Amino acid sequence: MNLANRLTLFRIILVPVFMVFLLNKITYGEYLAAGVFILAALTDSLDGYIARKHNQVTKLGKLMDPIADKLLVTAALISLVQMDKLSAWIAMVIIAREFVVTGIRSIAASEGQVIAASIWGKLKTISQVVAVVAIILNNFPFSYIGIPFDQIAIWTAVALTLISLADYLYKCRKIFINSR
Repeated sequence: MNLANRLTLFRIILVPVFMVFLLNKITYGEYLAAGVFILAALTDSLDGYIARKHNQVTKLGKLMDPIADKLLVTAALISLVQMDKLSAWIAMVIIAREFVVTGIRSIAASEGQVIAASIWGKLKTISQVVAVVAIILNNFPFSYIGIPFDQIAIWTAVALTLISLADYLYKCRKIFINSR
């Protein structure tokens, strides 16, 4: 197993660690959870970079990387809903987009097409990470100056989630037309 795939596996292993810190009454648990979440999110960028730079792109990596991403974000969103820090409908919009895009990518792959991530997908991911961390940290440090950064961040994430979905649907319209 190459380094890129090990980082992806490490991200998957970090998901339950993140949840333990977030959902249990542990001193500084929110900060530890935020740190683990950020570390896991950084491994997403790092594993892709390493795989491309060192020509270590594998079928296992292509399968596991998006699964690891979805596990991390879904675990965070569901946990935040359970903690009454996030509305369920917001979590559902973000999670539903992931299912739709995964389905589109599967259809495209079955027809020999690869759909590369767009700038909208990358911005969506960054905005989701920022929003999750801001919510976990109860808007720290912005709460001291009265800026609802966590709310701005989550609404930005929702908007970018929907824009990236529309982008995927538009780019893949031929798949839908040809699969009748």
